[in-house]
Amino acid sequence: MPELIYDSPVGRLLVTETEGAITAITWIKGKAETAPPATPLLARAKAALDGYFSGKIKAFDLPLRPEVTPFQGRVLRVLSEIPYGKTRTYGEIAGWLGSAPRAVGGACGANPIPIFIPCHRVIAADGRLGGFSGGVGSDTKERLLALEGVRLDFAAAPSAPKT
Repeated sequence: MPELIYDSPVGRLLVTETEGAITAITWIKGKAETAPPATPLLARAKAALDGYFSGKIKAFDLPLRPEVTPFQGRVLRVLSEIPYGKTRTYGEIAGWLGSAPRAVGGACGANPIPIFIPCHRVIAADGRLGGFSGGVGSDTKERLLALEGVRLDFAAAPSAPKT
């Protein structure tokens, strides 16, 4: 499988290509040798990431093939339609799919191609971030949303009840 190591503002990414499609983006730690993209698709992925992180690209046009369950695939298709700089809630997506917010959250957490499939654009109904499986979790999610100009007002979110 051809791979690309990409040093991004949110950490070092490993982009994986399988049979002509991007199948994974994972965060990696430590030192790794960077090399020029090994395939034309990985070169396109690198250019797309360069454009995204510089604010010049707001949508991706790459062949993606996430290896997920049918339900997760339905969720990821919805995520791919969330516009740059916008958010949706787990509950909204669950309503569209006739599912539960927790199931949508699980599908977001199983997303093997974050950034290109923007699971970071899904937040909790109370305005809080919710989880994020990439990078250093919710801090990475918050940085990706800030890059897109999304400002979340956590002070306006209801606080948890005291027990």
